Amino acid sequence: MKNVAIIMGGYSSEYKISLTSGSVVYENLNKEKYNVYPVHIFKEKWVCVKNNIEFPIDKNDFSTSINDKKIAFDVVFNAIHGTPGEDGLMQAYLELLNIPQTSCDYYQAALTFNKRDLLSVLKPYGIKTATSHYLNLGDEINVDEILKTVGLPCFVKPNKSGSSFGISKVKTREEFMPAIEVAYKEDNEIIIESFLDGTEVSVGVINFNGETRVLPITEIVSENDFFDYEAKYLGKSQEITPARISEELKLKIEQVAKKAYEVLKMKGFSRSEFIIVNDEPHMLEMNTVPGLTNGSILPQQAIEAGIPLPILFENAIEQALQR
Repeated sequence: MKNVAIIMGGYSSEYKISLTSGSVVYENLNKEKYNVYPVHIFKEKWVCVKNNIEFPIDKNDFSTSINDKKIAFDVVFNAIHGTPGEDGLMQAYLELLNIPQTSCDYYQAALTFNKRDLLSVLKPYGIKTATSHYLNLGDEINVDEILKTVGLPCFVKPNKSGSSFGISKVKTREEFMPAIEVAYKEDNEIIIESFLDGTEVSVGVINFNGETRVLPITEIVSENDFFDYEAKYLGKSQEITPARISEELKLKIEQVAKKAYEVLKMKGFSRSEFIIVNDEPHMLEMNTVPGLTNGSILPQQAIEAGIPLPILFENAIEQALQR
């Protein structure tokens, strides 16, 4: 039997959601097929948690010792949202140790985690995006010039953060600088984007049995101003799968999402967000370790596609082992 470590937690504001995602993976993996070990990754400690007892992880070879028996892991299931699981750090570390893991490679993780760089790489392939302006901490801020480029309302976002932490919708010039301060609390780079008025959809793309597969599309209807943290996790939104869109538009979105996945040489799970304006999908971002809680979008899409969660998670492990 293969030893599977499910890594969860992380160093960002998303650690609680990640712990839930990891627990859902743990509950759904077939214990008769795999020896499954939850591993909590925090700045202050890396520990394997068995029966509420913590066993330290040896970072030299990513192993642990339980009751004086050394356990090496054959494969790692990555359920860390944000750093260090979604930005390439864990991927690079595990690659150096030659341990397969379920998410994309380190370069793809680092690239997609940086919204600015992701969108600039995809643009030449005809993938549409919002009009944007970028700031690094310390840059001079010419408010009028920026607003002339992006218009009002606009979104101010941390460039590298997830779960809508630090994002503001800015409707007036007065709200602009406070929104910049909020975003800088999460990241030292900011992306300011024009408001796209259209239907928001979320598209899961996975590698299933060795083939790129686009899952049923989810339409997001937020009760709040946009799909923020409350809308994502506290029930302040409706997520409608499959989305209420025409067959023609569905095919167009699937094509764009699949193209992005393949152009980037992605592996494992991905979930991209688009806004549809005049029947044209505009990409906002791509998540490479999307939420895997029971309420999360990608699991909902998989179930709609007839893929139960135990099969979804087992496929991720088997694909990683084959790589």
